[in-house]
Amino acid sequence: MPETPASSIRNAAALVFAAALMLSGAAAVARDFRILQPLGDKPAKMKNGGYYVPTTTGTARWGSLPNADSKPVLTVPSGSLVTFDTVSHEGVLEDQGKDPIKFFGRFGVKPGQVLDDAKAIAASSLEHDFVKDGPHVITGPVEIAGAKAGDVLMVQMIALQPRVPYGVISNRHGKGALSGEFPENKGPQPGADAAHPELYANVFTFTPIREIGGKWYGIVKDKSGPEARVPLKPFNGTMGVAVNTKDKPNSVPPGAYAGNLDVNELGVGATLYIPVQVDGALFYAGDPHFVQGDGEVALTAIEGSLRSTYRLTVLKTGDPRLPMKAPMKNPFAETPQYWIPIGLNPSLDEAMKDATRQAVQFLNEKLGMDRATALAYLSAGADFQVTQVVDRVKGVNAMIRKSDFPGAAKKKGPKKSE
Repeated sequence: MPETPASSIRNAAALVFAAALMLSGAAAVARDFRILQPLGDKPAKMKNGGYYVPTTTGTARWGSLPNADSKPVLTVPSGSLVTFDTVSHEGVLEDQGKDPIKFFGRFGVKPGQVLDDAKAIAASSLEHDFVKDGPHVITGPVEIAGAKAGDVLMVQMIALQPRVPYGVISNRHGKGALSGEFPENKGPQPGADAAHPELYANVFTFTPIREIGGKWYGIVKDKSGPEARVPLKPFNGTMGVAVNTKDKPNSVPPGAYAGNLDVNELGVGATLYIPVQVDGALFYAGDPHFVQGDGEVALTAIEGSLRSTYRLTVLKTGDPRLPMKAPMKNPFAETPQYWIPIGLNPSLDEAMKDATRQAVQFLNEKLGMDRATALAYLSAGADFQVTQVVDRVKGVNAMIRKSDFPGAAKKKGPKKSE
């Protein structure tokens, strides 16, 4: 029997760093949380056969994505395990003073609990325009040997571990679902810059994480109101392949290359299929989240740095693991419970249509359901989720339950509507 994405993930988990703190069944309590500082300062092959990519001024870009001219920081064979130490942009941006020790110190975080790579990025001369560029610290890219434009990169989520016991939820002026209404203050004042970050008048909700009854939660609370406990579900909001352009792609909008999808289903056990745009694929990761609600209405999720391990595999035309025929138009996600066609468009209405079209195509090509019946099933059995409305290009996912198709493995080939 061929290895499935789910079984491959289970088999690979044993190779992940033994010392890493896993969320499932975590035994530590917050006061004992071990800060996951960088494992090294250069990309390298690990003793376990996997690879490691740190976030440094030599492996990161700030606010933009790799393009057709980008050089890889590492080249790996197809099927490799690659671990990234991704760094959250929260705490290092200009409206937070570009000083994570000082910023997080306001909330009781000790200097030793601030990541060395976050401090280095904030203090560096790494190119970043706070107004024009995206906020995200992007790590990579990694070349996958043998990948060609038109192939599909299968990205399997093996491990996602918080590197620090705290995160931040941000609401910035001019952004978010209620732009112009929130933050509820007078707005940015003249002279706002990294030396005077308070003049930006943006609002940041510091969110510690806490172990309660063997599970981890983000704690959202103001000075006097109720305490909300949000179960952690880590994932990287940004994962993707290089954009086929010589221009500088902004890190905010997602696209066919994936990028800033903010699909919160992409936790451990999930798989993302990305249409390769340029030879080598040039995979990268960033924008790490501890947990995010669909919509992401304030602007950010609980943003917090992660140690993220992926298996990166190139799929060629005709590979039975493909969810749709290559070349694919859009990224496509999968979990043990769901198939997840992804719709993307600057218009939320058009993103919904895009997701529906991808879902019909998947049911027709992969499961052999005729297109009219596929649309009928989607109307009765599938849920459509708004992933985010804050990244210029809106996202909508179709959530197709695998349990609805007990005989799916026997279905072969597409059918035409009668």
